[in-house]
Amino acid sequence: MQVHFTPSRVRMRLHAERDGPLNWLLLPGGPGIGSESLKGLTDALDVPGAIWLIDLPGDGSNIVEGDLYAKWPSVLVESAAEVSDAVYVGHLTGGAYLLSCPELRERVRGITLLDTAPNGDWYAKYVLMTKDNPLPGFNAALSLYMADQTQVNLAALCVASAEWNFNPRGVQAGRELLAAMPYNAAAVEWSDKNFDHTYRAAWWPDVPTLRMAGVDGRIVSQDDWNNPAYHTPNALHCLIPGAGHFPWIENPKTVAEGFHRFARLIQATIS
Repeated sequence: MQVHFTPSRVRMRLHAERDGPLNWLLLPGGPGIGSESLKGLTDALDVPGAIWLIDLPGDGSNIVEGDLYAKWPSVLVESAAEVSDAVYVGHLTGGAYLLSCPELRERVRGITLLDTAPNGDWYAKYVLMTKDNPLPGFNAALSLYMADQTQVNLAALCVASAEWNFNPRGVQAGRELLAAMPYNAAAVEWSDKNFDHTYRAAWWPDVPTLRMAGVDGRIVSQDDWNNPAYHTPNALHCLIPGAGHFPWIENPKTVAEGFHRFARLIQATIS
């Protein structure tokens, strides 16, 4: 796999390359989870151009020296500047980082927001959901993690949350996915203190924009997307039936169809 680092050590790994001008930059959610969490998405996609897995400095397994979080999230601009015709794809917190970085406006051909939200208000609804749907294993894992915030305990916590992230059809595959991921507790701590609870979108793209979420998703409320401000002519809203927070796990075919349609919209703007 071809690997490239930007000046601030954003890691770009080339996962696939097909004919076409676009460069798809896939940014994981979490925070703290590596871009390996999006490999299943890359495997499902049939889009023109190159597909890159993106890890910010200090996220996932991208451990480098220095003040890793000093430029979060504006460091996202660097990877978009490294390629032509960039299309950013952000999952959950990754999507929120994209909407917090208006500097991307002149750098991208398109934006995809995967099961994310336009502000941090989703978090209170998430907490309420967890209280209404308790998972004893999660509470035990959370206690261990709060007592000792290691990568091992963070991984166990994420695996214990699988039933919230996936519907019954996908939960076993979801557990396997979450168990295999690299995690970084420092990124979780930074985002919790500096971003998650105060986040408000700083811009709305005027380039083609895809919002995609699973109909069965319980992690991030999609209610705030009902605001007409987000239903602009450049925006495609795609809800995936029979799928949760990682919709490509339970319904990869419909996810691929949504991206294929989106790619056509982008190509129409640059042809």
